[in-house]
Amino acid sequence: MEHTLKVISKSGIEEALSKATLYRYLNEPEETESICHDILAAEPEHQVALRMLGLAITDQFTGHITDRYGDAEEIFQRLSDLYERHYYSGLLYERRAKAQMRAGRPPHVLVGLFHEAMRYFEEAEKIRPAGNDDAMLRWNRCVRLLEKFPAPEQEPEQPTLEDHDLAPVHVIRNSARAAR
Repeated sequence: MEHTLKVISKSGIEEALSKATLYRYLNEPEETESICHDILAAEPEHQVALRMLGLAITDQFTGHITDRYGDAEEIFQRLSDLYERHYYSGLLYERRAKAQMRAGRPPHVLVGLFHEAMRYFEEAEKIRPAGNDDAMLRWNRCVRLLEKFPAPEQEPEQPTLEDHDLAPVHVIRNSARAAR
């Protein structure tokens, strides 16, 4: 028996989106992802399906090398609205950082990811729709998470030799004679 995927009808897309949303709420991101692929097979640039697919992939992040960061980033870059591209890219980096935090990665690894998320949220905030404060809410969450990290340890300052800090010549000569 041959196994081939079946393409859903365009008239069934709204119902499929409803099911994908339900599976996402039930914390079954693999089911959501599968349905989104079915929708995108019928309508390749369906914006809601792209957004939900990217989110379903980020829902599966564990903080390990097998996470599909590149896939989610590529999907979010296909969003046609610039605000959404920035916002969801920020969400991608925030979720990546949180997954790596849960996996026990050290804070110095996570700080850069949170800062990248915040950079995207800041860009999204500049062009947000009126009354939409989502980017600011995400920014604030990143700040609160960063505040929980211990302050980076300052290494004690080591004295360094400067050109003018050379030992007097007679000390060097006496040391050389004593060594013979």
